[in-house]
Amino acid sequence: MTRVVVLYGGISAEREVSLSSGIQVVAALREAGFEVDPVDVGRDLGAVIAALTPKPDVVFNALHGRFGEDGAIQGVLDWLGIPYTHSGVRASAVAMDKQAAKALFVSAGLPVAPGRVVSIQELEAADPLPMPYVVKPVNEGSSVGVEVIRCGDNRRAEIVRRWSFGPMALVEEFIPGRELTVGVLDDRALAVTEIRAVAGTFYDYESKYADGGSRHIIPASVHPDVYAQAMDVAVAAHRALGCRGATRCDFRYDDTAGEPGRLVLLEINTQPGLTPTSLLPEQAAHRGISFPQLCAWMVENAACRG
Repeated sequence: MTRVVVLYGGISAEREVSLSSGIQVVAALREAGFEVDPVDVGRDLGAVIAALTPKPDVVFNALHGRFGEDGAIQGVLDWLGIPYTHSGVRASAVAMDKQAAKALFVSAGLPVAPGRVVSIQELEAADPLPMPYVVKPVNEGSSVGVEVIRCGDNRRAEIVRRWSFGPMALVEEFIPGRELTVGVLDDRALAVTEIRAVAGTFYDYESKYADGGSRHIIPASVHPDVYAQAMDVAVAAHRALGCRGATRCDFRYDDTAGEPGRLVLLEINTQPGLTPTSLLPEQAAHRGISFPQLCAWMVENAACRG
């Protein structure tokens, strides 16, 4: 029987999300017939390595955020020679760095939002872009720290005062319209989902993970050309960064002047959420893939450079 260690929890701002993902994955893999050992990852790397001794057949990486999806744990697993799910060191590190990922998307000819990286001091001093614009951490996920600055909004000083994501921030043009997402399993896009936040103005952390925080419309009711474009761009983004396994691309779709409108790639997630409200399992189910089948596919496609 294949022995799988599930790493979950972690020490990032997304720890609670990872705990939820891990609990789901452990149950699904056991249902699929694997021998499963869950490991709640904390700050003691030595304890993590000890939990991986003797070596399991595969590590299922259910960590989110820094140290879990930025190449750090991937490097450890490569060093130990243990196959693991999702993307490797390089793709994980680049995807987590929004500006680096954006540069590769541009070089691949993919549509992205205009923007730039600024210092927090520069943000506090003046608006770095015409309003409305978005402020986001360079190296976080799950919409942690994301703020939308609209016309007449004077929250820059407050945002800077509360900022805990390093000396720099990524600012981008705010794209009006709808939120879309596409899951990818290696070379296959699953579906296009439209996400409608129940409260608030954008798909923030609360909308993502609170029960009833958002509505998911699958398949998204958009122009057929845009649907096809979103599927193609998601696969192209996956390939541009050298990702493997499962990823999910997030988009804004500006149809405010009518369809077909403008599709903009926001980011790629190399560790898509696997919680009860997550989008990738929902899209897999839409394509006839149960959650245990999805998790088993990830295990069967695990790899490493060790």
